[in-house]
Parts: sequence; C-alpha cells; structure tokens
Amino acid sequence: MTLFDTPGSLIGEVCNIQFKNMTSRARLLLVLSDIRFWIIFFFLLRLIGITNAPLEIGHNWRQSLTAMTARNFYEGDANLLYPRIDMSGNQTGIIGSEFPFFNYLIYLFCEVFGYAHWYGRLINLIVSSIGIYFFYRLTRKICSERIAFSATIVLITSVWFSFSRKIMPDTFSVSLVIIGLFYCYEYLVDAKKWKALLFFLFITVGMLCKIPALSLLAVIPVLLVIREISRSRKLVVILLCALAVIIVGIWYFYWVPYLVDTYHYQLYFPKGLAEGFREILPYIPEFFQKFYFSSLYSYVGFAFCLAGIVVLIREKNFYLKLGITLITVTFFLFILKTGAVFPLHNYYIIPFIPIMALLAGMALAKLPGRYTFVLVAIVALEGIANQQYDFFIKEGEKYKLTLEEITQKNVPPGDLIVINGGQSPQQIYFAHRKGWTLGNERMTRSSLDSLRMDGATYLIIEKRSHPEPIEFYPSIYQDEHYEVYRMAMIPN
Repeated sequence: MTLFDTPGSLIGEVCNIQFKNMTSRARLLLVLSDIRFWIIFFFLLRLIGITNAPLEIGHNWRQSLTAMTARNFYEGDANLLYPRIDMSGNQTGIIGSEFPFFNYLIYLFCEVFGYAHWYGRLINLIVSSIGIYFFYRLTRKICSERIAFSATIVLITSVWFSFSRKIMPDTFSVSLVIIGLFYCYEYLVDAKKWKALLFFLFITVGMLCKIPALSLLAVIPVLLVIREISRSRKLVVILLCALAVIIVGIWYFYWVPYLVDTYHYQLYFPKGLAEGFREILPYIPEFFQKFYFSSLYSYVGFAFCLAGIVVLIREKNFYLKLGITLITVTFFLFILKTGAVFPLHNYYIIPFIPIMALLAGMALAKLPGRYTFVLVAIVALEGIANQQYDFFIKEGEKYKLTLEEITQKNVPPGDLIVINGGQSPQQIYFAHRKGWTLGNERMTRSSLDSLRMDGATYLIIEKRSHPEPIEFYPSIYQDEHYEVYRMAMIPN
C-alpha cells in the first residue's frame, strides 16, 4: 500500500494505531501523509540564502523599493499613512503605493534587531507558509483531504516557491486573504464571533497590502445561494466583507490619489479595461506564458491544471464551480486593469495560483494512488528545478554591496546624489542616500547641471554601464566599479 492507495489520506487510518506499535513503514507513511511535514520541509529548504540582499536578477527593483520604504520607517517617520522612498530627488519621498503593512513589519523587526536587508524575506516566508497550511485546511473542508494534499504540494512548488522568500508583499497578501477565508468558513459552520472578526481582519489587511488579492474574495457571493447557511450568518459575512472593501477602497481610491496629488510620486498606474486590453494585445505570447509556465513553473503541473478544468465541469458541486468561476472572472478584470504590466511581470499571476493548484489537485486525485504520488513528485521537482536560481546571488552582482561604504566615506549624510541606476531603485537603495536615479542617456552636462541647481551635490557613476568618464565635474573617488564626482563646476 502506498500513500495514495486509499480514497483519502492514510492519516485517519494510521492515527488509530499507537505510534510506538507501528512498523517503520507505517511511521514513514504517517509522516509523509502529514502536510505539516512538507510545509516545514519546504520552509527549511527556502531558508537557503534567506539572508541575501536584494541582488538576484529577478525583481530586485521591487524588493529594493520595499526594503527602502521599511528603512525610511526605521530611520525617519514611522507613519503608516506616509510611506517614503529615496529616489524622489529633492521632494519628500512620500509615495502613493499599496498600504505598507508588510514594510511596517520589517520596520518592527529593525526596531528589535537593528536594520538588515533580509528581514522581509523571513517575514514573507513565515506568513506564506502559514497561508499554505490554511489553504490545505480550507481545501480539505471544501473538497477532500486527498485533493487538498496534492493541491498544496503544487501550490508550494509553484511561483510561490520563489516569491514567498522575496521582499515583496504578493504571496504575503494572498496568504492573509486565504487565512481570512478559512475563518469565514469556520464562522459559517459554528457562528463563533471571534472567527468572524478574524475573517474581517485578515481579508482587510491582505487586500490592503495588494489589492489583486481581492479576487479571491469573489467567492463570497456563493453564500447567497447556499440554503443551508442561515440568513443571519450570511448577513454578517457580507457586511464584514463590504466593510473590508470600503476600507480598501478608501486607501486605494481616496488616500493614494491624495498622496500622488500632494507629493507627486506614484508606484503603479492602473488602466481602464479597454486601454488595458489594447496594451496586452501586442504581448499575447507573454500573456499565455504567464499561465502555462510562470504560474506553476511546471508543464506537467499545468497539464493537470487543464485536466482539472474538465474534472470541475463534470463535478456535481455547483457551489465549487460557481466560486471558481467568479474568482476567475474577477481576476481577469484585474489583469485588464494592469495592462501590459501583467504579461511583462511573472508575479502578477500569484493571486490566481491557488485556483490553478486546486484544479491540478482535483485532476491528480482522480489517478490511482501510486501514480498520483509519482506525478505530484514530478510536478514538485520540476517547479523547484525551474526556480533553483533564486537561492543564489551571482558573484558579478555583489559589488553593489560596496556602495554604502563608498557613500559613507565620500558623501555627507543628507546630501543628495545622482546615480546612473536607471529606473530601478536598487543602486540608490544600496547607496543609502536620497536623490535621483537616472538612465545613462541623462548623464549629460545640461541634465546634471539642472539637477545640481535642484540640490544634487554628488554624482555616482556605475562604470560597467557607463565606462566613459564625466569630464565636467571633479572626480573624488573611483574603484573598479564606481566613480564619485563632486557636482561643482570645474574652473576654466
């Protein structure tokens, strides 16, 4: 007998036996049947390189921006309503962005342990791992333990595998919403008010951290057609959900526009539905790639996801069909709102990954037990193999860690700098100074003199991308990778 030979997991059968009387095989089966073992295993696996600075090639800019905001909470004004960045030149740095709860947790770690780049990685990994466990518990209640087990392994080794250890709030936010939905289910079963409160708190904070996580909340209208749920419980859930959406709406549609209008810096640029559709059209191959590869990072997993759609259509569970359909439609509306950003960035698919994992789990659960075990393992190994690069930093990127030492020796605190980091905030983050980050095409005398008039006092040139020296400002420091100039006129 193997792990998946029975209709459900072996947990219920084996746990009736005294552990001390089990054979070694039965003990092993008990451990392997417990999803907590795998969640802990993958948690420990992803601790490899957890202290890395945001230097990996994929999405280092977004991680640097998150860490930058947290560091400004730590070093300056720790006001949640006014997140600040370093690359707004001589302005305040206050930015219109998602609610910075994740950044604030990093700041709280800094208050206890002092500042370090990597706290956000650990916080995200902890919360995302807890979210995985609640996904399993919720799926087990809605479907079956067997489906829940397979779906959870698929989810762990999907794009979540790498992004749950990045300094980004994407898997973090979706995890909070999943936890909230679990407590919603629990409240509908036993009507305990504290569970309704947890539902409200988790979904509110989750959606505030990243508004696309709201797409999972599209399942709530299914309650209206379930006769077994009392009207009073339905009303409580719907009212709490509406209140959460109102709070999220106030942040994103009142407060963020206020910050942008007042302080003139914006993180994201939502599109109209028609505009977003037009932007996506030129990127149709990249759009589909986000589903068939960047989602699960496994072609085998995606094949089972497609098979799961067939299984779902044949399912007699109308409520499950309706819930998945509502979430899918809502998520595609979010895709249109992002426009070209969706096909060009692989992490925007994250809120939909739990649905894809569930579909794959439904298909995998239809197979005979021993084949399910083997295929789940293949999906997991393929997903991990396609993301193993995320554990390591290229040696050629580590020179950027010298930037802060360079600025400490050559740039007084409080002075504004210009750095040729392009649109990415990464290098100005490592420089630990405020100012401007520009593309190499802006390294001209007229552009730089204009910034000098705006208060810039030092220019830092990353020589790999701009090997030509700046001849109109005096150089005060240089090494293999960087040259620092005082932005003062050289006398004729």
